[in-house]
Amino acid sequence: MPTFPISADARLHYEVDDFTDPWREPATVLMLHGNAESGLAWYGWVPSLSRHYKIVRPDMRGFGASTPMPRDFPWTLDIIIDDYARLMDSLGIRRFHLVGAKIGGTIARAFAARRPERVMTLTVVGTPPPLRAGAAERVPELTAAFEREGVEPWARETMGSRLGSTFPAAGVEWWIQFMGRTAVSTQIGFMKTIACADIRADVPKIRCPTLVITTDGSGLASVEETRAWQQQIPNSTLVVLPGNSYHVAATHAERCAAETLDFLARNKATEAA
Repeated sequence: MPTFPISADARLHYEVDDFTDPWREPATVLMLHGNAESGLAWYGWVPSLSRHYKIVRPDMRGFGASTPMPRDFPWTLDIIIDDYARLMDSLGIRRFHLVGAKIGGTIARAFAARRPERVMTLTVVGTPPPLRAGAAERVPELTAAFEREGVEPWARETMGSRLGSTFPAAGVEWWIQFMGRTAVSTQIGFMKTIACADIRADVPKIRCPTLVITTDGSGLASVEETRAWQQQIPNSTLVVLPGNSYHVAATHAERCAAETLDFLARNKATEAA
C-alpha cells in the first residue's frame, strides 16, 4: 500500500493506475475526491482514463487509508494543496491535469489558482459554489451530531440529494457505508474549515483550460448559479447533464469520464508547454 509522509506522524495513502501502452510516456491526471471519501470514489473513472493517462488517486489527509486528523488540526486549503504538490514531487511529476469532485473541486480550483505552474487543465465535477451559503451556520449542529452518532447517520440523511432519485438502492447503501467510515475527529475539523472555505477570490485567477460538469437538477446550485462562477474562468466550458444528483462524478461516472477524456484531447497542447 503506497504512502507518502506528510508529517512526522501522518501519512498520505495513494494509488497509481497506469494501463497506457508501455512504450509511451503518458501525461498524469491527479484526482481529488470529496468530503468523507477516498481515492476509491473514482472507481467508475479509472478503467477508461487509465488507458490513456497515468492516474494518481490520493486519499486526502485524514480520510480513507490516510492518517486520521485530530479534532483541533488547523485545516487550510493551502495545507491540503501542499500535501498533493509534495506527493506529486515525490513521484517526479511536475505538471499534471487536475480533476476534482464535490469539495475536491473546491480544493482543485484553489490549487489551479494558487499553483498555476503545476496544473495543465482543470476539471471540476458536481462542485459547490465558491462560497456555500449556510455551511458555516450548520457547523455546531453537525459537530454535535458527529460526536453523538458518528458520520454514517449524516451520510444516510444526505445521500438522497447527493446521489439523486435514480441511483440504485444497493449503490446508495454502499456510498452511505463508504462515507460513514470516516474518522469523527477528521470530519469535525474538516466541516468547520474546508467545507466552509471561501474561494471567490481564487476563481478569476484560474488560467488553465477548465471543464465544469453539473446536472440540471443539482441541489448544490442551479445551472445559472454554476454558470455565474464558471464564466469568471477564461477558457472554461460548462457541461450540463440530465439528473438531480449533485455527486455527478458518482452517478454519471462513465459519461463524466468520457467528457473529461474529450476535454483533455482538445487540450493536448498543454502537455507540451
